[in-house]
Amino acid sequence: MERWQNKVAVVTGASAGIGAAIATDLVKNGFIVVALARRVERLQENQSALPANLQSRYHYRKCDVTNEDQVKDTFVWIDTKFGGTDVLVNNAGVISLGVELSGANNTQSIRNTVETNIMGVVYCVREAFNSMKKRNFDGHIVIINSVVGHKVPVTPVGSLNIYPPSKYAVTAMVETYRQEFANAGTKVKVTSISPGAVLTEIIQNSEVSKMENYPMLDSEDVSNAVLYVLRTPPHVQVHELTIKPVGEKL
Repeated sequence: MERWQNKVAVVTGASAGIGAAIATDLVKNGFIVVALARRVERLQENQSALPANLQSRYHYRKCDVTNEDQVKDTFVWIDTKFGGTDVLVNNAGVISLGVELSGANNTQSIRNTVETNIMGVVYCVREAFNSMKKRNFDGHIVIINSVVGHKVPVTPVGSLNIYPPSKYAVTAMVETYRQEFANAGTKVKVTSISPGAVLTEIIQNSEVSKMENYPMLDSEDVSNAVLYVLRTPPHVQVHELTIKPVGEKL
């Protein structure tokens, strides 16, 4: 991780779960971290939970990734305050369990998933990549995908509605980004990390009982995967990394 010391890593959806774990681990591995989320109070708590000597390396800002103007303003602020984005971990994502794709009155839930899981990625990757490109910096963009972006499973919690299609879109987007970054003459890396089931706030308490005895990853497992791909040499690009708990049937 030596080449990343004091570089700027931006983490979306950093208030809890996977994003919170990633932001914390990046700080502990020498990054200056900008944590983005809608719940600023949770970001403040995460900063305070760090060892005192690391808290100054953790910065936060309220940002709704579905709001294009907020995303643009946030990345301009990052450019001005820190000089640019060196690493982006696009983690923000939502799912609406219990809402069927063919069900009635599901428009808002489906729109929210599409806006967060697809358009949020579009907005953030665009701003981060252009920050890297204009500085001729060989950065790294990591997108937290899902195993359901490669295969639609039958799950204990029923229909995942528009969530798998949104992650299938991310899978295609990562390959599109890889080609575009190369065609632009850059050496910016892009990596999709596709975890299996992860026990986070995205699975509501009412659904946990349905997944009893169902193998699940922890947020730290996904964070470790992010650290792994960032540790690769400059000439190595991990395009897709799939991680599952032992015994998962998805």
